[in-house]
Amino acid sequence: MRILIICVGRLKQGAERDLVERYRERFNDAGRRLGFRAIEVVELTESRARDAATRMAEEAAAITAALPERPVIVVLDERGKSLDSSSFAGQLGRWRDDQTAALVFVIGGADGLSPELRRRASLSLAFGAATWPHQMVRVMLMEQLYRAVTILTGHPYHRA
Repeated sequence: MRILIICVGRLKQGAERDLVERYRERFNDAGRRLGFRAIEVVELTESRARDAATRMAEEAAAITAALPERPVIVVLDERGKSLDSSSFAGQLGRWRDDQTAALVFVIGGADGLSPELRRRASLSLAFGAATWPHQMVRVMLMEQLYRAVTILTGHPYHRA
């Protein structure tokens, strides 16, 4: 199964990028045995429009253009559903078992995601009720993806 993370905004060199790459490498190593392809990350430029609605619309158009055919879309949104790590792992395993071709996680910009894009999502996922910077969301998502494959393989990384 192909996993794609589409992000509005770029990670600069530093601790966040290092953590994302560390968890991405770990996922790629462990996930390959479970039928997951290497995680792909697409970074999109933030819109420079003057108003939030236009910025969200422009960013939604760029996100939509980056989507593969017939994806399962998961948006990261503080209004979304909070899943514990085992439930997240179970859902990831079900998507794989259902032979989902492309699973796409979308992380929006500072203004969030357009309502139209949120409606297209199969799952709206929250890492709690707080609003997080997109850099931290990317780190948390990558760690949860790695944790999910360790749960699916029975590796002791996840201790609940």
